[in-house]
Amino acid sequence: MGKKLRPPIPKFKTPIIETHCHLDYLDNEELPNQLRKARDVGVKKFVTIAVSEENLTSAIELANYYDDVWATQGIHPHSAADYTDGTEKKILTNLQCNKVVAIGEIGLDYYYDHSEREIQKTVFEKQLKLASEADLPVVIHTREADDDTIEILRKYSLALKKKGVIHSFTSTMKLAEFCLSEGFKLGFNGIVTFKSAENVLEVVERTPLDQMVLETDSPYLTPVPYRGKQNAPYYLPFIAKKIAEIKNIDIEILLQNTYQNSIDLFAGLNSFETGLRDENQLRKN
Repeated sequence: MGKKLRPPIPKFKTPIIETHCHLDYLDNEELPNQLRKARDVGVKKFVTIAVSEENLTSAIELANYYDDVWATQGIHPHSAADYTDGTEKKILTNLQCNKVVAIGEIGLDYYYDHSEREIQKTVFEKQLKLASEADLPVVIHTREADDDTIEILRKYSLALKKKGVIHSFTSTMKLAEFCLSEGFKLGFNGIVTFKSAENVLEVVERTPLDQMVLETDSPYLTPVPYRGKQNAPYYLPFIAKKIAEIKNIDIEILLQNTYQNSIDLFAGLNSFETGLRDENQLRKN
């Protein structure tokens, strides 16, 4: 018997925004080809996410090179132990770039514990403070750390005027309800297509349409029917299709809402301008 053919990537009328990917980590084919394939299936804007000091600069370089790519600046909890005053200074300097739309990926990860938990919490709070001072939204990673995430966000939520997104949401309904009540959005990716993701499907069902955004988290978490291959932004339509099915709504209605939600979340996506911000916006004394 021959190999089972995988279905083609669907294409819809409404454009899609990729709110969370790691473009500098995609290595199974040339990046220009990957972006072209994504644009061909309706992905019109991309946010590439910084996670460590090593890729703070590369994220910005990609954003400045491509008109339809934007970047974040932040240190992932896996690398929290490497966060120094110099790291913070570099982030602050890079925030002057107009293509930076958020602080992230920041947060807590008690599943892997690559950094000590107290260090993770300290670095998370430092970066939440940066976001509040720079008046930028945050991109949050949290895994098996619901209680501490809630406790810390409770301290900073009021100061975070632009709120943010809990990306790749896989946590409890308790955390979902808290974050939604505080005005944060939830990001959903290929996990919604996994058979083992019943808890995520419940959160998708209960998340208001105006508080969800789409992401791939590529090169990770490739959706069905392409699991086993490296993930890429051009698989985003499969994620959108599955979420529309879960919520039992028309796909175009879902896409219209998630597109606007993404613009609301990352205000800078409305601009193609590069250059420098007013330095006074970066740190309000």
